[in-house]
Amino acid sequence: MIDLAHYEAWFVTGSQHLYGEQTLRQVERQAREIAEALDKSADIPVRVVFKPVLTTADAIRSVCLEANAAPRCIGLIAWMHTFSPAKMWIAGLATLRKPFVHLHTQHNREIPWATLDMDFMNLNQSAHGDREFGFVNARMRLERKIVVGHWQDAAVTRALGIWARAAAAWADWQGMKIVRFGDNMRDVAVTEGDKVQAQITFGYDVYGYGVGDLARAVNEVSDAEVDRLVATYLDEYEVAPELRRGGERHDSLRYEARLELGLRHFLEAGGFKAFTDTFEDLHGLEQLPGLAVQRLMRDGYGFGAEGDWKTAALVRALKVMDTGINAGVSFMEDYTYHFGADGVDKVLGAHMLEVCPSIADPSAKPKLIIAPLSIGGKSDPVRLVFDAHPGTAVVASIVDVGQRFRMVANTIDVVPLDAPLPRLPVARALWVPRPNLRVAAAAWMYAGGAHHTALAYAVTPDHLRDFAAMAGVEFVLIDERTDLEVLRNQLRWSEAYYHMSRGFGG
Repeated sequence: MIDLAHYEAWFVTGSQHLYGEQTLRQVERQAREIAEALDKSADIPVRVVFKPVLTTADAIRSVCLEANAAPRCIGLIAWMHTFSPAKMWIAGLATLRKPFVHLHTQHNREIPWATLDMDFMNLNQSAHGDREFGFVNARMRLERKIVVGHWQDAAVTRALGIWARAAAAWADWQGMKIVRFGDNMRDVAVTEGDKVQAQITFGYDVYGYGVGDLARAVNEVSDAEVDRLVATYLDEYEVAPELRRGGERHDSLRYEARLELGLRHFLEAGGFKAFTDTFEDLHGLEQLPGLAVQRLMRDGYGFGAEGDWKTAALVRALKVMDTGINAGVSFMEDYTYHFGADGVDKVLGAHMLEVCPSIADPSAKPKLIIAPLSIGGKSDPVRLVFDAHPGTAVVASIVDVGQRFRMVANTIDVVPLDAPLPRLPVARALWVPRPNLRVAAAAWMYAGGAHHTALAYAVTPDHLRDFAAMAGVEFVLIDERTDLEVLRNQLRWSEAYYHMSRGFGG
């Protein structure tokens, strides 16, 4: 469902006419060589497209306007090969609406000690050309990422790849449609928020539909479609006997297939990339979608339970960032704690039904079962049960803190279960938060982080930091370096900064 190959990052190089046409031709050859190398890098999941060397203010403004209007362009990679007087960049950068990364590099890796002359120095002077560019970026208070190092270094391509994945997710959010079936869970605070401001800040739009609209799509699914999908279930999962053909609960499995197909048809017809539902509003449906939501998430859709549209959007963004790596992304919730006698405290994360099988431990087939939900007042829902695979991961949430949004993230280590959970009929992940539960939980609550999160393995704090910067929202990271007093001061300073920054200018 998600394809990053159709996205492009435009490689733009700054220079000027002071050096003559012969030098500019060499600048173009070397810039093209770098762009082509980056385009071939396995670290960068999007196309890197070379653009002609920019030497005038009109040319710079033109390429920035072109980038704004190009749907495939996720942003610019900017490099000043020579000295590019940065006043030329002001008009263009003032119009640019796409993210950009400032690549501070040079074509040659080392100084040619024996042959170094002024011609070489004049050609290879990004050491101060990029500083000129950096000054104007700072003067204009432009949000950007700076990557320093030789363009052939793995650290450089990795950093550019992280930025490209964040920029692709940001591009995916622009004009994205999220559907909410029903409203938020009643009396819950954190799943609320200003949807108008979210559209202004993030670019996506949230549409509300009655559950009856979904029920109509579910009821229109044909028996033949259901037959084919049920066969897929029986092939892919370890299916409980009562759900198999001839089993006493087989009709429940068929209804879950009908739910998945109805949901899928509704999302595809409406062009939606994420959705929410709530167990408190199921009028017209026989059961809360479980397996259906899990499989739609697996295919790249964002999801949030209880009407949590902010988390649905974030799950989708992390799915985009994870594309091609496929380490796993899921909707998640901190459910219960293990205060270990050995001093290692852990979090058991789960939800009622909706944990994505992309995070399942590949050593065991997910089990497809049916069990009571105990809330919602509907028939027992079908769901996949599995353990998440071990590994380093992040959990993140976006919250509306009034007049602005904040992203909160925690680095975690997903670990094997201490013991089997034979009576827990939901998918789950067990993790140790960094630096430890005592600090991480307090820091999370000081920052106002939500109880719903998006969990991802390959998405790192660097991806999230770049993404938050593109959105212009605060980013709070809780990791092995977190000190509670420092974090509390950071939150106080951020309150002042974001309040005053609305009045900053010129």
